[in-house]
Amino acid sequence: MANLKKAAIWITLLAIVLKLSGFLREGIVAHQFGASDYTDGYKLAFSFITLVVAMISVGFNNVFLPLYMKEKKEKPVETERNANALMNITVVIFLVLSIPLGIWADDIVPFIYANMTPGAEEVAVNMTRLFFYGMAAIALSGILESYLQSRRTFVPTHISKLLATLMSAVFAILFSEQWGIYSLAYGFLFGTVCGVIIQFIYLRKREFYWKPQMKLDKTFQKTFIVLIIPALLNSVVGQVNMFVNNIFASGTITGAVTYLNNASLVVSIPSAIYGTTIATIIFTLLSERADDQKGFQQTFYDGMRLTWLTLLPITGGLLVVGYPLLEFIYQRGAYTAADTQGAYIALLLYLPMILTQGLQFIVSKSMYAKGKTAVVFRISVTTIVLNLILNFLLVDRFGYPALALSSSLVSVYFLTVSTVVVYREFDKGEGRKLAALLIRGTLPTLVMVLPLYLLQQTGLLAPLYSLIELMIYVPLGVVLYVAGLYFLYREGFNSLMQMVRRRKKSNV
Repeated sequence: MANLKKAAIWITLLAIVLKLSGFLREGIVAHQFGASDYTDGYKLAFSFITLVVAMISVGFNNVFLPLYMKEKKEKPVETERNANALMNITVVIFLVLSIPLGIWADDIVPFIYANMTPGAEEVAVNMTRLFFYGMAAIALSGILESYLQSRRTFVPTHISKLLATLMSAVFAILFSEQWGIYSLAYGFLFGTVCGVIIQFIYLRKREFYWKPQMKLDKTFQKTFIVLIIPALLNSVVGQVNMFVNNIFASGTITGAVTYLNNASLVVSIPSAIYGTTIATIIFTLLSERADDQKGFQQTFYDGMRLTWLTLLPITGGLLVVGYPLLEFIYQRGAYTAADTQGAYIALLLYLPMILTQGLQFIVSKSMYAKGKTAVVFRISVTTIVLNLILNFLLVDRFGYPALALSSSLVSVYFLTVSTVVVYREFDKGEGRKLAALLIRGTLPTLVMVLPLYLLQQTGLLAPLYSLIELMIYVPLGVVLYVAGLYFLYREGFNSLMQMVRRRKKSNV
């Protein structure tokens, strides 16, 4: 456990640095290209990469990790051989697919995004072709993440992700005059290759030796295929919903795709950091305790409590600091105040997803740990239908903000149904325990948000530079929340303080 706590500290720090690098990259894009056809095309092209990353980092990982850890206990040598073969087969599949996809990018991209402007289409097609040709390296990076996680090694993966994002920003600074917005794609691919090398080095240190074999044990192969199909389908549901949103957004106003992307990037900070740090470790623990019902339930509850007490105040805080935060990150150069306002409208409607996505990490991971990939898929596939219906009904009337609203409504639906399914197998008292947590854990956030909102309404801080506003609001919000947690939910306060003390102790 001490090693896991140390890993939690390091990967949390790396996840924060990763997000800051992402904002550096997006800030450079905003400064040089604003919210234009070029940036819309760039965002549309990048959605193909997030699809591949989701398939491997989420779909592959959710099946491989529990299966690998289970098989390794019984047949360690054979399991390592199967792991090697599985990696090789997956990379070969992506290599084979990358060539025709790159050649047919001229047809694929316009077919999916039929309403693009000519400028956005040119960028989207050319950049998507670059990403298709580099798809095998991107997939391999995600596979190595699963293998490292199976050995309780989390830091190299975050270094790899950081390199891909950071190199995008570096290449944009160094080569934007020569390559324009395409410098971002070249930097991303270069960073990905460097990340693959680093992950391989760390895997070698953890006694994983690559072998050029392609044969899988029939039992392992059958089990993996049965589980991977629904897991992969489920992993791309979110990306399919994003594709749907981008299709609708590209038919509204110039910059709509960029506004939605910039707002969602801010909203994704808390849940992404949480999902790649604490939730990853909790998934490892859930996989190890899948056969221990009491231990499984307690781990699940601890994960839900930690998520609620950390992400709810962040959600409430962004109600107040959302605009100055967007202004500080993006508003410079070609990105105007009108663009900031456009992204802020989307941000307000995206806010519920901070909390729902964080909680969904725990709920979905618990089902994957139990091997319920098909159940997760059956639930999540209905979100595509719901998202399509909501977009169709709302976008013509309300424009691109309706796409952010429909995403939030779909995420609430997904979380509610999934949680009900999980608790059907838990002891009866666990449901009441969760309900009490949600109620008591909400009060400290109200203690924080109401004074901050009243301060905002006075307009006293509005004339200040956005960074100064943030430097006042954020520390004040932390003090108010901690005080509210201490006086209104002492049990939650003690659990968080205990976690902090353990981290400090393990770091020493």
